[in-house]
Amino acid sequence: MRSETLGRRALLRRSVLVTAALAVTPAVDVLPAQADELVLAFVDNYRTNVSANRTVPSNAAVRALAGMQRLWRTGTTWNDGRALDSAVLAANIRHVVAVTGSRTAEQAKRAFIYDRQHQSYAAIGGLGPLADLYRTGAKAVTSIVAAPDGTPSSTVDDAIPAGAPAGSALGAGAEDSDLGLVAQLVDTLRGPYASGNPSKYAYQYPRPWRLNADSRVVDTGRVDAFGFPVYESDVMVAPQLLRQRGASPVDDAGYPSGHTNAFHLACLALAYAIPERFQELVTRAYDLADTRIVAGMHSPLDVIGGRILGTALATATLADPANAKLKADARQQALRYFTAKTGTTADTLYARAHTGPDEYANRPANASLVASHATYGLPACGARTPMLVPKGAEVLLETRLPYLDAAQRREVLRTTAFPAGNALMDGPEQWGRLNLFAAADGYGSFAADVRVSMDVAQGGFCASDSWRNDIDGAGGLVKAGSGVLTLTGANRYRGGTRVQGGIVVAASSSALGVGPVEVADGTLRLNCDLHVRSYRQTGGELVLRHGDALTALSGSVVISGGVLEILVDSSCPQGPIRVLTARELRGRFATIRVNVPGMRAVPTYTPTGLSVRILREHS
Repeated sequence: MRSETLGRRALLRRSVLVTAALAVTPAVDVLPAQADELVLAFVDNYRTNVSANRTVPSNAAVRALAGMQRLWRTGTTWNDGRALDSAVLAANIRHVVAVTGSRTAEQAKRAFIYDRQHQSYAAIGGLGPLADLYRTGAKAVTSIVAAPDGTPSSTVDDAIPAGAPAGSALGAGAEDSDLGLVAQLVDTLRGPYASGNPSKYAYQYPRPWRLNADSRVVDTGRVDAFGFPVYESDVMVAPQLLRQRGASPVDDAGYPSGHTNAFHLACLALAYAIPERFQELVTRAYDLADTRIVAGMHSPLDVIGGRILGTALATATLADPANAKLKADARQQALRYFTAKTGTTADTLYARAHTGPDEYANRPANASLVASHATYGLPACGARTPMLVPKGAEVLLETRLPYLDAAQRREVLRTTAFPAGNALMDGPEQWGRLNLFAAADGYGSFAADVRVSMDVAQGGFCASDSWRNDIDGAGGLVKAGSGVLTLTGANRYRGGTRVQGGIVVAASSSALGVGPVEVADGTLRLNCDLHVRSYRQTGGELVLRHGDALTALSGSVVISGGVLEILVDSSCPQGPIRVLTARELRGRFATIRVNVPGMRAVPTYTPTGLSVRILREHS
């Protein structure tokens, strides 16, 4: 941990030096190259994000977003900033032009809904099959459920609709409802220190419809039908939102996107309380944020900045000791409510949360959305900085990976981070590089041996979880405890796999990496043919379906006890079943059994493997 702390301080110090070298304007002051004590972690200083603080030294949020200074030089007035990286800024505006120029009427209407709807209410859509139950339990309502075909006659604001149940509230819901603590958690994350406005004033990067392709503000001298100036830009604001454009540019900068910040705060608060929908809520935040570009109201850089700010603020608020009881109570309230309403248990709620109408039911599509919207394909710039996880960020995974300790969750975040190369995401503390969607799927790499102990008695993810990432690295996996861990990736980790308790499910042919595999206790269950380097079993169980086999590609198979169980259906498989294949097989199982009563297995051991014939007891 000491080396990680020193590395983080060095990274922060380098970021500050870069910021200091680039900033030459009075709008965004920067930290001087002084002692380490001047470099402050966001989580320890997030309460400095108030309207009176608009500089890097005074405001932790402005500092977290300082990667922008590698791209844009803030001017002395709102419209005289200058591009420092013309390639990135030109691509940024080109993306908005392309999106707004090709959007459909339905996409424009969807962008209107999420522009006008309370952002915390919009986040509820990420709950999928649980969304309606949540709205009812939280008494959460909205009046923005449809969009006009053209420009509305006046500004449209969200409100409690007529006929709403008594006590209903906008946003995440009423704090005196059945899900009041969850609503309070959302409101707390979106509290008095959660605004993006101080950073907007600091950076003064204009809205995309005020910029031309060269990132210059050019006023044509004309005004539109609403009296707003017309700028030389090819960006088209959605017709339904033309009236929402700010009339005062100095008070209406684009970076960071305030809606994006709010979407991420609300979604991450819900993800903490309802981790059964963690990945879908993360996807929801990215999806909602993208509507800001579809609307023509923001650019990719604005959206990335909003995500950085929302992620940092969510971390700081959840990590604040003042909120420790609230976050724990909100999680327990959500668990009690949803298990009662769905007739499930903590162990089965995940399945129920993924059964039914769901905008985010397609997991590969969700992963693709997150990956594409992470950088929007903007040109890479800068050095390939190694990932150092921001202080406190592990709190974001507390309820999603509850069986890991804080250091392990930090390593998950480090090994699943987005690649370096984006100026904003590589900024101070690298908040933008956190890939929470991937992190929910476990480690991306084992730098050293990882011991995982899961406890069925604790229920939920502690009882059963799946790691879907493709894991590499020199380390290995030690599975202990009583829970079930399923590995589905195309794994290449080299340190081996040791099953010491519970169940490990191998759901791909390379699920256990390329190192040796040992079962000492517990169970190794195969859901497909499994390829390993070598295999040893001294106890525990090897369970496989008839037709699947374990193959040691380059080493031996050594059996000195334990159980082999073969899963068959009610029919009796014809002919011998190949179970083990190796360059050399030594030893025998203590017991070989079949899961169907009335059937037995007759083994045939050879120097290079094992096959069995399934017979009925009377045969």
